[in-house]
Amino acid sequence: MCEEGSLKGRIEAILFVAGEAVLVGELARALEITTDELEMALNELRDEYDFAQRGFCLKRFGQHVQLATRALYSTDVVRLLQPVQRQSLSQAVMETLAVVAYRQPVTKAEVEQIRGVKCDYSIHSLVTKNLITEVGRKDTLGRPILYGTTEEFLSHFGLEALEDLPPMPDVSGEQSDGPVPELVN
Repeated sequence: MCEEGSLKGRIEAILFVAGEAVLVGELARALEITTDELEMALNELRDEYDFAQRGFCLKRFGQHVQLATRALYSTDVVRLLQPVQRQSLSQAVMETLAVVAYRQPVTKAEVEQIRGVKCDYSIHSLVTKNLITEVGRKDTLGRPILYGTTEEFLSHFGLEALEDLPPMPDVSGEQSDGPVPELVN
């Protein structure tokens, strides 16, 4: 058996890595101690965290135990995490997004015709990231879904309105009124 400080450290390590609630019996087995020994250590940890008003606390859910953020500090956590983490978009997804942005409302088939490749993954990815959304159905055979950009798209690229998109180059390759449109990810 280990000394108390070491036992508490081992408990913290397991609960921290697990991230979600762990069954008390499984935790005791992993630590090779009795549930009574574990309960005593858990009570001590809970009291220490509460007394010191640590940033985390020990939560109990029936026979489960978990490390959780203390509600007292939730405002600070939200303030840090509030800005949406921006993931970079692949070249294929960016090309699909550019077609939707400039041609909206547009169907998946129209995007695929312009790009010359299948766009299932790119469309799904953009919908999942809330950069494009279904805006209706086209009045044609099969009534395909029409896609358009979202407010999140504008926010992601720092635009106030679609009119703020860079101008499209004309078909001859020459530019019209400004630089080649390039959405900066």
